[in-house]
Amino acid sequence: MYQNLEEPRWDLASYTVSLTHTWMTAGFVGDAPVLLAKPQTYMNLSGESAGPLAAYYKLPLNRVIVFHDDLELPCGVLRLQEKGGHGCHKGLKSVINHFRRNREFARLRIGIGRPPGQMDPKAFLLQKFNATARERIDAALPEGVVALRCILHEGLAGAARWFNQEQKYKYMRSETMSA
Repeated sequence: MYQNLEEPRWDLASYTVSLTHTWMTAGFVGDAPVLLAKPQTYMNLSGESAGPLAAYYKLPLNRVIVFHDDLELPCGVLRLQEKGGHGCHKGLKSVINHFRRNREFARLRIGIGRPPGQMDPKAFLLQKFNATARERIDAALPEGVVALRCILHEGLAGAARWFNQEQKYKYMRSETMSA
């Protein structure tokens, strides 16, 4: 449905803002200006980057999308979510705290799956992905770009309905293939 959306145009200058400990780049998707920011803090301290950045640019939180990993989703599956809590994700908890405890921002979650067997979740989160997980995550990243383009063209609610349905079927297909 949204496969042929216009390619984003990015400024050639990427830069790091030391005040907010953030790597950033700016560009356009169609005529919509977009600012991409990647915190350069530890994951659990992401709010120390995101909060001041949103404040500096005076971004209303309904214009912010936080991209984060999620243990509860199968590896490589994405979900768009309009708002919500932190779900025990310490980095997301930090972002919420630095947004003055406001949870009214969108999230694009990428599944990393559950730890195998009795493995400690902390150890699982800190290890490198195996080849299969890396392949699934690498394949999901371009789909995330499609999701972001859909949001700009259709709005968050419409994009989430379509995108999450596509991801549901992707997960069902992958389960059928592996069985």
